[in-house]
Order: sequence, then C-alpha cells, then structure tokens
Amino acid sequence: MSLDPSPEQFRDMMATDDPDLAEVMACVFGVQSHEVRTYRTLLDTPGSTVEELATALERDRSNVNRSLSTLREKGLARRERRLLDGGGHVYQYTATPLSEARELMHEALDEWATAVHDSIDSFDGRKTVDGT
Repeated sequence: MSLDPSPEQFRDMMATDDPDLAEVMACVFGVQSHEVRTYRTLLDTPGSTVEELATALERDRSNVNRSLSTLREKGLARRERRLLDGGGHVYQYTATPLSEARELMHEALDEWATAVHDSIDSFDGRKTVDGT
C-alpha cells in the first residue's frame, strides 16, 4: 500500500497533544471525517449492508457507498456477498479490526519516513528550492 501522508495534516497532528483516531486516519490514509465515522460504525456493527449503514449514519446510500469504496481501497474494510433466500444477493461490510488498522498506519508511516529519509540522503547541495 503506497500512501502519502499530508504534510499539512502531519504538522497539525504533531502539534496536537493527543490526536484522536480521526486525525491520525486523515493524516495517514487521507480519509475524510465521514469516512472515519463509517469505519467506526462498521467496527460496532460488522456485516452491515449499505442500507443499514445509511440509516445508522443518517446519510444517503450513494454517500455511504463512496465511503465504503474509499475504506476498502485503503484496506480498512472488506465486503462479502451474501445470497438471499428469495434469490439475488446483498453485500455486507466489515471493518478491518482496529489492531490491524493500527498496523496499516504504522506500515504506511514507515514507508513514508523511508521515502523522506531517501530524499534527504539524495540531496547533493547543488539543487535549490526553485530547481536551479
């Protein structure tokens, strides 16, 4: 997973004595507050459908679907297809456990720190801020 923590959000988070989960997730994964709310709701209600989440979050289904897509892309949620007795299917979503999400955050920050260290090590003193 290649993530690029926002320098502005990183600075803001470091200036906070006790950043909360939403601030850290926003910095590391680039997610919005409504996506963190969706993640937290999924932690409390694993196996939820989009309709159930939309009701719980008081958001419309299309917005919940977008949040779920983002969470899945970031490795923070998974989707399973359940067949219905009368035919058809429904997707159920479950959050990645917080312990695994913490590990993903550590890995993402480690990758980012390595990239920054590599950039620092590559400075040769000839290039300036404006590229000349």
